[in-house]
Amino acid sequence: MSFLVIVESPAKARTLSKILGKDFTVKASIGHIKDLPAKELGVDKEHGFEPKYVIIPGKEKVVRELKAASKKAEKVFLAPDPDREGEAIAYHIAAEIGGRKNDGGVLYRVSFHEITEKAVKEAMEHPGRVDLRMVDAQQARRVLDRLVGYELSPLLWRKVRRGLSAGRVQSVAVRLVVEREREIEGFRQDEYWSIEAMFESASHKGPFAARLHTLDGNQVIERSAKGEDNKFLLKNEEDARAAMEAVRGGGYVLAGVEKKLRRRSPSPPFITSTMQQEAFQKFQFTAKKTMLLAQQLYEGIELGEEGAVGLITYMRTDSVNVAQEAQRWARSLISTKFGKQYLPEKPPKYKSKASAQEAHEAIRPTYTDKSPEAVKPYLSRDQYRLYNLVWNRFLASQMASAQLEQTTFTIENKNEAENAAVGAPPKAVFRAAGTVVRFDGFLVLYREESAGPEEAALLPPLEEKEALELLELKPAQHFTQPPPRYTEASLVRALEEKAIGRPSTYAAILSTIQDRKYVAKETGKFKPTDLGMLVNDLLVEKFPELMDVGFTARMEDELDQIEQGNMQWPDVIKDFYKPFSHDLEAALKTPGKVRPEDVMTDMKCEMCGLPMVKRWGRHGWFLACSGYPECRYTSPLDEATGERAAVEPTNEVCKLCGAPMVLRAGRFGKFLACSRYPECKSTRPLPLGVKCPLDGGDIVERRSRKGKLFYSCGNYPECNFISWYRPVNRTCPECQNPYLLEKKTKDAVVVFCPQKSCSYKEESREEAAGE
Repeated sequence: MSFLVIVESPAKARTLSKILGKDFTVKASIGHIKDLPAKELGVDKEHGFEPKYVIIPGKEKVVRELKAASKKAEKVFLAPDPDREGEAIAYHIAAEIGGRKNDGGVLYRVSFHEITEKAVKEAMEHPGRVDLRMVDAQQARRVLDRLVGYELSPLLWRKVRRGLSAGRVQSVAVRLVVEREREIEGFRQDEYWSIEAMFESASHKGPFAARLHTLDGNQVIERSAKGEDNKFLLKNEEDARAAMEAVRGGGYVLAGVEKKLRRRSPSPPFITSTMQQEAFQKFQFTAKKTMLLAQQLYEGIELGEEGAVGLITYMRTDSVNVAQEAQRWARSLISTKFGKQYLPEKPPKYKSKASAQEAHEAIRPTYTDKSPEAVKPYLSRDQYRLYNLVWNRFLASQMASAQLEQTTFTIENKNEAENAAVGAPPKAVFRAAGTVVRFDGFLVLYREESAGPEEAALLPPLEEKEALELLELKPAQHFTQPPPRYTEASLVRALEEKAIGRPSTYAAILSTIQDRKYVAKETGKFKPTDLGMLVNDLLVEKFPELMDVGFTARMEDELDQIEQGNMQWPDVIKDFYKPFSHDLEAALKTPGKVRPEDVMTDMKCEMCGLPMVKRWGRHGWFLACSGYPECRYTSPLDEATGERAAVEPTNEVCKLCGAPMVLRAGRFGKFLACSRYPECKSTRPLPLGVKCPLDGGDIVERRSRKGKLFYSCGNYPECNFISWYRPVNRTCPECQNPYLLEKKTKDAVVVFCPQKSCSYKEESREEAAGE
């Protein structure tokens, strides 16, 4: 018998081939095979928003191969990933295979939440059909995103500049970043002071620290629930010095000792968002990098003679469910390695969000005998770090809680009778706190980066009513801080909390808003660009509902309702499109462009000496002579410094005049320019670091007349090497070709060998985040 299994990834195909054996042929679709057309809307607005799908350019050969293989197979199993995108891939493959495979009931859908021998064979024994409700939910999202992206672009081109685009979900993510930046800009910093005292007891030598908590019944620092309306008793150094003088006299007594034993429970095993957040906190991995590594671990790692092995469960999930079998082997491993005292009485049960897909599991290891140390020789450094994180987080989630003893000292000054004659000092209360770990529980294995330290300063073993000697008072100046800019971790958390997007799209959202130059990173934190703020303000003004966080969350809920069969996808699109098209029509009728005013600078024009202005153009800010149009001198602007963009010296020589070449920044990125500009206007593209296979020259990035990127030899046109795909400076592991090519599609990045005789290819899936 001959069976065909179709997956979307070559790596996943290799792992499945090893498990299924010689009776099964496993083919890869390399992601989606069909999508809406790139150069037209592809949605029939007059007939129920019916989408017009076409074969993705470049996928014709893949489709032919899948059709040919299906004709030879007795049964066909569609096995893309177990989510909406995977279901849509399966649906489109089924539509292309067609014919008797559908009608005769020999075309099946199988889902693998983990790629292990047991799970794969169990899934193959219980195949199902393509879930059309999941397909409808994916199709609704795709049509929504196409309508927004395709129809907003002309508005942005007309109002801001050509080449811009906007997405339904990404635009709201940009709004979060913009609004946080404006919170920071509008923040009013307040000064406040605290006072720390050093005390000592006669019964136990050794000082300990305490902070002034109240003075005459007034809290020194009164914090509000949201942290926005904190109140401070000591507003400046004068207040602090006066308070120190007031509390310096008289004796002190330990008025209260409070001890509390509290439990710290482990966090649930990872879901997509928490894995992305923790990988950023611990390793500074971007969400995109985390998902790429997790995909590799899920699809299979070559473990020497054992072959490809899937090491973790499916990595796009919002469920914290754990299979009972996995809990059993985790408990056995914990008992053996750490002792029975580290096991809770019963396996813990964690509660997923209401919107979670409960059919999925949390992200966890798949094999009890594949510990991180056991497979470390076969993993890259980053693969090992992420796998170790997943392994430890999962085991910790099945362990006993930690027990922490928290001790709080309340210290008061004594109002003795003899002081009454000279005036009693104000009532002063100091507090000191210390925490000791009495039982480490899960903390022996795993500590969350964001949880903070478990132990605070140790306090001496004192008894209530003991007299204390005040040794020292130390004032400290503080300033209130604005809300922090978003990091990868905190923006993912905000998207999740506000129900913007879904776990599978977080990484793509963060990548897209950076690729479109709407936000940029400064010291690892997101800051909106001027372009991002300009576009955001326009969209918020013209499309208040589309840009509303609550509305975006409701749309995600309606997609879930479609998947559950409670709503019909054309109705959802229709309800959305009517007000959206009305707002769009009104926005297109408003005259004029949206652009910031020129900003005068202290810099002088190098041509005529007049002041330069900072001006907004098609590609952002630049410096221009204020004497325009009489003087047309312009210069690139370094937006980080507000100065003329610095030029970097290079070892290259100008081919026209022999002067040294320098590195400059232009509208399409960095390039080489003659240092004698404007006398010599010679320029050259920047080399990619890959040598031309024909004449050994440097391969460079160029643009066609229509602005499309391509890659050619730096000696063009003398050398005719050209490629539409980006050359990568890596040797092919199969045929030793000195370079590979990188191709980006809607849902994947494919790196492949350019030699026709070599079939080497690697693929990483990228979830679409909309248009």
